[in-house]
Amino acid sequence: MSAAVPAFYLYGEPQRAVEVGFVHVESLDDRSRPSEWTIQPHVHRDLNHIILIAQGGGTMRADGNTLSFDAPCLLLVPRGIIHGFTWLRESRGWVMTISDSYLQHLLERDEDLQPLFRVPRAVPLPPAELSEVEADIQRLAQELAWSGPGQRGAIEALLLGLMVQALRHAALTEAGPRAGGRQARLVARLRERIELHFRRREPVDAYALALGVSETALRQACSHVAGMSPAAMVDERALLEARRLLLYSNLSIAEIAYAVGFDDPAYFSRFFARHLDRPPRDWRAEYGSAPGS
Repeated sequence: MSAAVPAFYLYGEPQRAVEVGFVHVESLDDRSRPSEWTIQPHVHRDLNHIILIAQGGGTMRADGNTLSFDAPCLLLVPRGIIHGFTWLRESRGWVMTISDSYLQHLLERDEDLQPLFRVPRAVPLPPAELSEVEADIQRLAQELAWSGPGQRGAIEALLLGLMVQALRHAALTEAGPRAGGRQARLVARLRERIELHFRRREPVDAYALALGVSETALRQACSHVAGMSPAAMVDERALLEARRLLLYSNLSIAEIAYAVGFDDPAYFSRFFARHLDRPPRDWRAEYGSAPGS
């Protein structure tokens, strides 16, 4: 890649190992004002964000999509997503950063929370609830600043409360029927394996064999939990990677095809066009020059 997207620990800080229980809270002002209210596209490999916008607003660019938002709202940014922000000047809020291993531990507490961090999202909050949400974040910052009895329990309770607030105000179109715990865990394992192996373009039966279940059980779990087939989940991940490379690299279409596991660039172009209604070259021309890319 000739124009690599930087991977940071916290924004502007060199990448380093993330502690299992890492949680960090800081004012939106801390990094945004020195950066002229613009956070350039970057990625966190093992960190997720919950961001409260208490005043102002702006736009979030995440993997080629642009979301506009106004205060009050919560922004949810999963790990591994290339993202950047342009804030309205003098916006105010809080940025919470959570290690992925710890976030997964929290999400396992309630299966209703599972869809929250599947995609980046902006969740509007009722103005009447802003003061309560902001007070909880301030209490979270206080808990992180000292080491008293019950600290971990208090931190978990506050984070879970914020996620429940987001859940209740988010339009989770992928939520579908209530998913059983066993099926939800199977799909979570599938997502992990897809992340590691999607470039191999393995068939569904290979994923089922690796996960120790029948192909039928895997298909049923994916339909119930994710609302799509296992093959569609693999395709979705390949398309995400292709869009990232189209936006943030100068690789040719053929090179991108090979990078996401296609031996035939022409077939890749047809695959891309079938899912996104235009070939990759046209998609890059339309979205590659968007602000903040």
